[in-house]
Amino acid sequence: MNPFSMQLRHLALMISLFATVSASAAGPSETIPLWPKGAPGEKGDIGEEHDTTKPTDGLVSGKSVIRLGNVSQPTIAIYRPAKDKDTGCAVIVCPGGGYSILAMDLEGSEVCEWLNSIGVTGALLKYRVPARRDSPRGGAPLQDAQRAIGVVRQHAKAWHLDEKRIGLLGFSAGGHLSALASNNYEKRSYEAIDGADELSCRPDFTLLIYPGYLATKDQPDALSSDVKVTAQTPPAFLVQTQDDGVGVPNVMVYARALQNAKIPVELHVYPKGGHGYGLRPSANAVSTWPKRAEEWMRGLGVLGK
Repeated sequence: MNPFSMQLRHLALMISLFATVSASAAGPSETIPLWPKGAPGEKGDIGEEHDTTKPTDGLVSGKSVIRLGNVSQPTIAIYRPAKDKDTGCAVIVCPGGGYSILAMDLEGSEVCEWLNSIGVTGALLKYRVPARRDSPRGGAPLQDAQRAIGVVRQHAKAWHLDEKRIGLLGFSAGGHLSALASNNYEKRSYEAIDGADELSCRPDFTLLIYPGYLATKDQPDALSSDVKVTAQTPPAFLVQTQDDGVGVPNVMVYARALQNAKIPVELHVYPKGGHGYGLRPSANAVSTWPKRAEEWMRGLGVLGK
């Protein structure tokens, strides 16, 4: 098959996938505030939460993107699959946005709808942005991610989930956040407030799609010091493209660290696709990553009944 025919095949596959997801979109069944009495350390001084998208902002696959800013009240929005498809698996979705905004549809709701199509409960994490001046960029978001994992585990019985099949899927900065949460779980980064915080906040598996901040700027072959891989780090599925300005070293250094720790890892590096495409269709082979991710999850055993 020649390259042009392959591109058309990839595009047809992704348009079909996107159409199926859009047709089955039902929205979240419920939205849960993560912090009943307010998030730790919040001062209420960052302004009103709103979509920061401007008319001059670019489109992705011909569609606009919701760029949510000034988030101080984190939530998880729960997207449930059809009962006859439900596998009992759940994935918490962490949108990207450089720890400045959240791409809430491109890397959030659309992803949860795709997860539903393969029988997975999606939990869309709206974590705090922008990064607070008085803490590390991933500080408040890590608290939100740790709390979200505990809250989903707390609801496992009510939502008919297997509490040992709860994963994280993150894009760009959300990929970095997912890696942080995958390697910082032995002790929460906040004081426990209820029973959800007594449960494990270690994800059972992670998917990092064009993650950022994992490779250091000065030493691209070195893993960031805030991500310390151990023998207990969960298995990971990694995707990036060679023309991604964020840089292929981000997935390379994490994959190498996992391999050295004998942690199962699947790495996909594609030649073209750039950054920030979510799962919207294109003629680039990277648009097939959702199918590869589904196959990986099946191989891992997390999509079984």
